[in-house]
Parts: sequence; structure tokens; C-alpha cells
Amino acid sequence: MTTNQKQSLMIPVIVAALGYFVDLYDIVLFGVIRVASLSDIGIAGDELTSKGILLLNLQMIGMLIGGVGWGIIGDKIGRRFALIATITMYSLANIANGFVNDLTSYAILRFIAGVGLAGEFGTGVTLVSEILPKQYRGYGTTVISFLGLVGALTASFVGSAFDWRTAYFIGGGMGLLVLIGRVISLRESEMFEAQKQTAHARGDVMLILRSKKTLLKYLAVTAIGMPIWYVSGIIVTFSPEFGKALDLTRAITAAETLRWQAIGLAIGSGLSGIISEMIKSRKKVVWGCFILMFVLIIILLTTSATNPLFFMISIFAIGLGQGYWTVFITMAAEQFGTNIRATVTTSVPNFVRAMVVPMTLVLNVIRNPVGLINSTMLIGGAVFALAFWSLYVMKETYGRDINFVEEG
Repeated sequence: MTTNQKQSLMIPVIVAALGYFVDLYDIVLFGVIRVASLSDIGIAGDELTSKGILLLNLQMIGMLIGGVGWGIIGDKIGRRFALIATITMYSLANIANGFVNDLTSYAILRFIAGVGLAGEFGTGVTLVSEILPKQYRGYGTTVISFLGLVGALTASFVGSAFDWRTAYFIGGGMGLLVLIGRVISLRESEMFEAQKQTAHARGDVMLILRSKKTLLKYLAVTAIGMPIWYVSGIIVTFSPEFGKALDLTRAITAAETLRWQAIGLAIGSGLSGIISEMIKSRKKVVWGCFILMFVLIIILLTTSATNPLFFMISIFAIGLGQGYWTVFITMAAEQFGTNIRATVTTSVPNFVRAMVVPMTLVLNVIRNPVGLINSTMLIGGAVFALAFWSLYVMKETYGRDINFVEEG
């Protein structure tokens, strides 16, 4: 492959990665500015937690709906069209979010922003997976994931340094810049264009639902990603509450917790993708990350240490384990045929994110009678048990030829 060919392949990788940058920027930003923004519109006391859960859940529900919708659009109309449309919706919603003065408007715009963001990661990975040669596929998705996690780190700094309204304006502005880049430089996948000329159904959710084998495979892939958002949606987002429950010697903020997590995630994401290519296995990397996360979460939630630095170092190390997100989404893209690949790869990460909704609802119900720490451990036990089993039954996908279709 010539230098010019490599450079032409890097353009869609970078443009897709910058979309994921603003995706994670937005999700992490809410965790950073949750208290400040809700307080500014008149929310106080225990409602900072309950209303924060409400807004987070509405965004995740939006991402769930958008994940299915944008995936179908990506398979029926095209990956490029979906990527341009998603970033447009997100950018406008985020700019509008900077003007809210009441909870209802805040909730509606969080939902719309969630729908817009839903197509970013999965559609981008789908496009990159189909454009790159199979020996470079893992590196391409690693670049996307790594830059996305830099977006998360950026949000932790921006949310701390600027007024919450300004932070939303910055996110929307970055989204508009990504939109311009995509309109100018993004091209469609040749694999998708060739598949369009066939008679096979594209973007048909029934191809998943009609086949028990395909449906179970879809559910298993989703379950494998759940531990990541168990940590992000509960332990990290509500870290100030965990700091109090663990009797830390000083109050901690979501911003500093998210910063430590984002650094760990960025490093772990790069390492997991590279190691996966080096050892030629996706599953072995995910097994290692599962074990690391499981052990560290137990230590974090059961230790008697009250030093905030110990808490942050633990979050950093858990973030390293969460870095398997790169390998996880690559596995999802490699598991399914071209005619439903965007539908699957776009919806799966958003189903994973949406699992925060039942997890936080259960947490909200049992945290008072059982306690925050015990309820979090109970939820985590169920999440990891399901993830361990799903990974056990999942087939290895490293090096697989993905130019195939799913039959109805």
C-alpha cells in the first residue's frame, strides 16, 4: 500500500473519530456540570441526584432510540449520510442546551442530543471497518476510540473551567466543525455501495429478530459491553455520593473523577486495540479487562481506605480495564453481515448505554434501604455475571472476512 493510499484511508478514520470525540465530550460533560447546571435552574438537595438520574436516563433513552434509527438509516441510505445527519442534530441540540432555564426544556434537549449522538460511534466504526483492509481494522477502531476518550478528558477540563452554558456551546461548536469536515471529505464505503446493488434486504431489524441465533448473538454482544457503563453510569457519575458513603477525608467532584477515569480509558483503549492485534485475539483482551475491573471494583467499594487519592487511582485503574470498549465494538462490527452491520454496530453501544436506565432505576429504589455501596455491588454482581457468560459463548472474530450478508 502506497503512502497516498494510506493517507486517503486515514481521512475517514479521523473524521469518524472526531465525531466520537464530541460524543463522549457530551456524555461526560453532563456528569461534570450536573450539580452546577441543575442548581442554576433551581434544583436543590436530594433532587440533584434524582433529577440528575432523570436527565441521564432521558439522554440514554434518546441514544437507544437513535441507535436503532441511525443504524437502519446507515444500512438503507448510507454510512456517510447517517454520520452527517447525526452530528447536525447533536450540534444544534447542544447549542440550544446552553439556553435552558427550566427542567422540562433541559430534559427535552438532553433527549434530542442523545438521539443525535447515537449514530456517531457505531456508524463511524462500521464505515472504517469496511474501508480499511482487515489487517488494519483494529488499528482504525482504536484511533476512533482513543480520540473519543480524549473528548471525555476534554470535557472534564472544560466543564470545570467554564460556566456550564459555555461548556454546552463549546460542544455544539465542535460538532459543527466536524460536520463541515464530513461534508467536505467523507466518502461512502465501497463495500456498502456494492451491497446496494444486490437484492438482499438492508437495515431490516427483522433479520435479527426472526433468527434465534442472530438475536442471541446480538444480546450477548450487548451484555459484554454492560460493565463499562455500569462503572461510568453509576460509580463515576455519582462519585460525589460515593465519596461520602466511603467516608473519604474530603469531598470529591465528578469532574476530577471523570478526569482520572478518562485518562485510564484513553490509555486502556489504545492498549486494548494494539494488544488485540499483537496477540490476534479479541476475546483474550476482553477477558483480561473483565477480571481487572471486577477485582478493582470490589477493592474500591469494600476497602476501609479513606484517602481520596486511593479512590482516584482505583478509578484510573478501572478505566484502564474499561478500555476494552475499542475491542468490544470491533467484535460487534465483525459479528454481523454488511446488510445489517450499521444497524447492529450503531444500536449495540447505545443499548449498552441505555442499560444505565434500569441500573440507575434499581439503584434509586434500593439505595436507601440497602445502602449505596451494597446496592451498587448487587447490581455489579448481576452485570458481570451476565457479561462473563456472554463472552464465554461468543466466537472469536479476529481476522474474519466481513464481506458477507445476513440471510433472513
